[in-house]
Amino acid sequence: MSRNAPPVAARSAIALAGFPVVAGLQLAAVLLLLWTVLSVLPGAVALRAGMPLSIATVGALGYGTWRALHTRRRTPAGVAVTRQQAPKLWELIDGAAVAAGVRPPDGVTVVADATAVLGERTRVLGLIGGRRDLYLGLPLLQALPPARLRAVVAHELAHGSPKLGRWAPLAYRGRVAVGRTAPRISRRNPAGAVLRAYAAFYRRMDAPFSRAQELAADRIAADHAGADETVAALRDLPALAGMQRLFHAEYVGPGWQAGYVPDDVFGGLLRVLAARSVEMSMLRATEPEPSGPWDTHPPLAERVAALTPRPSPADAAPEEPSSAEDAAEEKAEEKDEKAQEKAGDEPVEPEEELVPDLPALGRALQAVAFPPRGRTVVSWDECLSFARTTEMEREAEAALAAISRASDAAVPDAAHLLTLVADGRLRAAAGAVFPDASPEEITGRIVDLLGLMLALAALRGGVARWRHSWTGAAEVVAVDGANLNLAELAAAAADPETTEAVRTYLTENGFDLAARADQRAAARARVLGGLVNLSADGTRTDLLITDLGLLLVPGLPRGRGVEAKRRLTRIAADGVPAGAEPPAEPDSDQELRRFVPFADVAGVTVLPGRRKGWVIGLRDGGNLSLRPALDADELPGGWAAWDEAVTFLAGTR
Repeated sequence: MSRNAPPVAARSAIALAGFPVVAGLQLAAVLLLLWTVLSVLPGAVALRAGMPLSIATVGALGYGTWRALHTRRRTPAGVAVTRQQAPKLWELIDGAAVAAGVRPPDGVTVVADATAVLGERTRVLGLIGGRRDLYLGLPLLQALPPARLRAVVAHELAHGSPKLGRWAPLAYRGRVAVGRTAPRISRRNPAGAVLRAYAAFYRRMDAPFSRAQELAADRIAADHAGADETVAALRDLPALAGMQRLFHAEYVGPGWQAGYVPDDVFGGLLRVLAARSVEMSMLRATEPEPSGPWDTHPPLAERVAALTPRPSPADAAPEEPSSAEDAAEEKAEEKDEKAQEKAGDEPVEPEEELVPDLPALGRALQAVAFPPRGRTVVSWDECLSFARTTEMEREAEAALAAISRASDAAVPDAAHLLTLVADGRLRAAAGAVFPDASPEEITGRIVDLLGLMLALAALRGGVARWRHSWTGAAEVVAVDGANLNLAELAAAAADPETTEAVRTYLTENGFDLAARADQRAAARARVLGGLVNLSADGTRTDLLITDLGLLLVPGLPRGRGVEAKRRLTRIAADGVPAGAEPPAEPDSDQELRRFVPFADVAGVTVLPGRRKGWVIGLRDGGNLSLRPALDADELPGGWAAWDEAVTFLAGTR
């Protein structure tokens, strides 16, 4: 670091200490104002009004200040790894701690995300330190060689290194604590406006040092593990995180929502990493997006450039210039000489694994990070098959419901759909569902729906199966692996003149045209967000927004908002059944929960006023009125998910 780094670090620490000062001044100002008001009132009036005014002003502001500055400690789900269980891993961590000039962490916990974080149980916004735990992602242990993992750990521990200045550990602790606390300050908090403004000022004051601290931590990691390995690790971390997001979105998520869990989640991640090396290379070359306004990391290109030595003038202008081919030949000769030297030595024993029996650790972590919660644990092939089939069944159910309403006739399966095609009613119904579509577009939609229904009929009849790939989309094939001409069959079935001939062909070849959706497991709706403390038809209610509808949960009394958020988070984690609810436990509120499918919504009306409200019209003629209560709150992204749901319903009903 430069010579002016310690003053910058001290300035950051002083700005951090300003939080309790600002909070105290705000309380003192309100107390002074209250005393001034009471002093000018008659004695009897001041005596009667003193207590209510104190509670309404100083009490409310004091509680709001405590809520705003109170740091919630959330421990990631993981598996603790002791020194006895993984001595090699702890040896790596101890070496990184020595290089950073800090004591080793008090514990190591392996977590599911591709990340490395040193968590500290601080108090008073990081002014007082506490126990330090290293949270290390299992994907890093799976995918990174020891040298790169050494660089990652050294960088993380170096954040608190006194080598960066005497005030550096305090400044970093405070930055983490404020970055975790400030975004959670509610706009309804009476103390929030001043504290949010000071948080913005603190972020500007801390930015120069936080940037320098990240670059210095990179340099410590490079000195310990090597510059090349550190640069590679800097590129690997965001690439691994991106690949893990893709893995969960394409492989784990669909099965999870369908009510299934693969028996080896992290083994599947390894297969994806091995199969998608091209995507990994592309992700390594991409500049990662900042994680938020409190992200302290400089751009990746800047960090890499800081670790790349610049050629000296002597190196840039050699006495005898040589061509690129000559340079390449010289490098090749050097590599050959080194290889010959190594070949003459005795064979080197492979390095011992950092964590013995990593697959067993992955299974133990899966039990903690991905508890089934009523889902069925199956093999990867079964999980992917059930997930894709469930997605198709959901799409088919929605389409058939729309066709049924438009044609005034029940259309539950492919057999009834073919009957509508044969007598010409399907085109009329599709035209009613898509009034702005051209004849060609309506034909295309009919063919797509028939293709979907024929694929389900083939799967349900046992004449087809799923063929999965770790590099692309799954496809429906015959049981012997041959391709099925479902597109051609769907196009022929869409023509009323050939519909019956196609029906006969399908029946003779084992397609089950009358089969309904298979309820092998309780499929879950995907939760998009949650709102706490609403008024639903005058009753205190919490709400989960899913991709299939709204789940209304009886609310808790006032003053239990934190408990209500925890409860709603737990309900979201357990999953919202898309079909029938499982039997309710005695004395639970589950039998009082109400699920409103989007398919049953006829329209949405927005009510004007300071506290905006909504009236959801239902197809059975009923209404559902929703308004936020004064103490309304949200799970992360709750209001954004609600706005998107209202926009979707208003635009499609």
